[in-house]
Amino acid sequence: MNPPVRLKIVQTGEPVLRQIGRRLTPEEIALPAIQELIGHMRDTMRDAPGVGLAAPQVGLPIQLAVIEDRAEYLTGIAPELLAERERQAVPFLVLINPDIVEYSEETVEFFEGCLSVAGFSALVKRSRRVSVEYLDEQGQRQRLRASGWFARILQHEIDHLNGRLYIDRMETRSFTSLDNMGRHWKDLPVESVRTALGLG
Repeated sequence: MNPPVRLKIVQTGEPVLRQIGRRLTPEEIALPAIQELIGHMRDTMRDAPGVGLAAPQVGLPIQLAVIEDRAEYLTGIAPELLAERERQAVPFLVLINPDIVEYSEETVEFFEGCLSVAGFSALVKRSRRVSVEYLDEQGQRQRLRASGWFARILQHEIDHLNGRLYIDRMETRSFTSLDNMGRHWKDLPVESVRTALGLG
């Protein structure tokens, strides 16, 4: 068995992160190169570790992302915080040419980070529920509905495929280093953070 391949994750400022990714054909999806890329992206995401990785983040302007929120990532997070965020484990998922076809009007706001904006976090408002149509790694058309943290991850990764980063959507006054987030904001309810930052 070959050792995992770790791809380089590019950082904000790289032009590829601001491009709209090219959609893949079913014929391309079946190519060994794309199937290998999916495996390398999975290994890179797990090694980071992160809950999602989009092809532009590894320098490729194509409509491909992988997602996985592993059960082990949830250990050590207080049950009330998991409940507030509606966060549960999500099995490994491949999204090709995804489109969000339905957004809930209800939004929720939480701190969000990104492997391509390393070392920082900020409050980002997202739709609480979304429906997504996409092709899987076999090129088969799929549709899923997600809510809570899963819906947030989907919106974050699909933004990447359309040249957007969370910093485009963030509450700018909440932008913080991860060190300071851990020291000051990590365990506070969002409303308390907003009050402390003078956001009402």
